[in-house]
Amino acid sequence: MLNQTSVTEFFLLGVTDIQVLQPVLFMVFLTIYFLNLAGNGAILIVVISDPRLHSPMYFFLGNLSCLDICYSTVTLPKMLENFLSTHKAISFLGCISQLHFFHFLGSTEAMLVPVMAFDRFVAICKPLRYTLIMSHQVCTQMAVTIWITGFFHALLHSVMTSHLNFCGSNHIHHFFCDVKPLLKLACGNTELNQWLLNNVTGTFAMGSFFLTLLSYFYIIIYLFFKTHSCSMLHKALSTCASHFMVVVLLFGPVFFIYIRLASGSSMDQEQIIAIMYSVVTPVLNPLIYTLRNKEVKKALRRVIRRKL
Repeated sequence: MLNQTSVTEFFLLGVTDIQVLQPVLFMVFLTIYFLNLAGNGAILIVVISDPRLHSPMYFFLGNLSCLDICYSTVTLPKMLENFLSTHKAISFLGCISQLHFFHFLGSTEAMLVPVMAFDRFVAICKPLRYTLIMSHQVCTQMAVTIWITGFFHALLHSVMTSHLNFCGSNHIHHFFCDVKPLLKLACGNTELNQWLLNNVTGTFAMGSFFLTLLSYFYIIIYLFFKTHSCSMLHKALSTCASHFMVVVLLFGPVFFIYIRLASGSSMDQEQIIAIMYSVVTPVLNPLIYTLRNKEVKKALRRVIRRKL
């Protein structure tokens, strides 16, 4: 049950208050949003429609594309609306809902990345046992588990934040509702909320990050000592490098925003970093993970030919 508070709505102050920049930023972020929908949507269609891509690797990539579409949709439409509106309000319930789905999808994606790294580890280091270890049932169970875990992780933050008392300012210095900006507006003691944000979210981020690094560390060690083919080594290292780029883009900003909660970082810095992981990274994921992949390109051409 939501807290009975004197604040019934919040005002999102957004990225900038310079009026002349609002239409320009609207077009920039609208273009980014369409690129996100087009790139990740194309991957989803290809992975679902082409039987040749019905493998664990592309199953998880399909999950990633779905997450990226939903992740940006949680914040970008409201952000675009506010660029063209003078009334930048969001209801209390809408704010808590946005917070919940942002953390739900973000934490789910953070857990999906190490699962994808583990899939690559098994494919490269245990090729003879790959189909047994990464069976369809196991992959489905992994996906369901991380989606459910992400939902309950977000539910913890949304419930705890909704029970805070907001009796003062209702102006959020951000372009979406997040835990940290809301804690700055809350009246009373927020130590428990801050502890949960530091420790629970921190554990999710750090755990996922180190599990991902561990998988790629074993892959690189295996390739250097077991692989005698230079072409295979180069291909595998290239794949690992591109995947590691996604890891840095995803976890780097998260560490800065959530792990450094007690530090004096400015809201302007935090907004720029939030744009990186909530807006830019979902657009880059299709380019880094799949649209550079020859199999995906061939499957995409097959789908286009069938549509024509």
